[in-house]
Amino acid sequence: MNIYTKTGDKGQTSLYDGSRIDKDSIRVDSYGTIDELNSYIGLCMHYVSEYTRNVLFNIQKDLFYIGAELATKDSDKLKKIVSEEDIKNLEYIIDKFMSESKGLDSFIIPGTSLASAHLHVARTICRRAERIIVSLSKTEDINPLLIKYINRLSDALYAIARNSEDKLIPMEF
Repeated sequence: MNIYTKTGDKGQTSLYDGSRIDKDSIRVDSYGTIDELNSYIGLCMHYVSEYTRNVLFNIQKDLFYIGAELATKDSDKLKKIVSEEDIKNLEYIIDKFMSESKGLDSFIIPGTSLASAHLHVARTICRRAERIIVSLSKTEDINPLLIKYINRLSDALYAIARNSEDKLIPMEF
């Protein structure tokens, strides 16, 4: 099977539901940024403990569903959509990692370990994805739980990154 289809050679791509859309549309930008985030989390997994790797792997699976949800206008074709339970799972992750972190009384300079540096980059990609999805929601009907999930995910990535710091360098204002 060829990986190239040539159907995108004129600047359009197919959505999950089969409809065609311009490659520079905000919808494509939204799920493309989720794909970028998912790939970057894959890189992060090489620098963390086995437990954290399992947490990140489960997040990656969620991101595939989120990408599919953003890549279709017909939600009836989806196997799974983001739910409140998915968000509660992220809140559990945030609480667990923050409860195990030290020095929570100030902002920190991120990246005192390779793991935390990569996780902070993932967090900033997640924040960009959130901004794009919010923009998309102003012109298209999307599941409002997508925004909530991505907002929580950036918090979870922060908590995991903070927990992965070798030392804390406080930033005072």
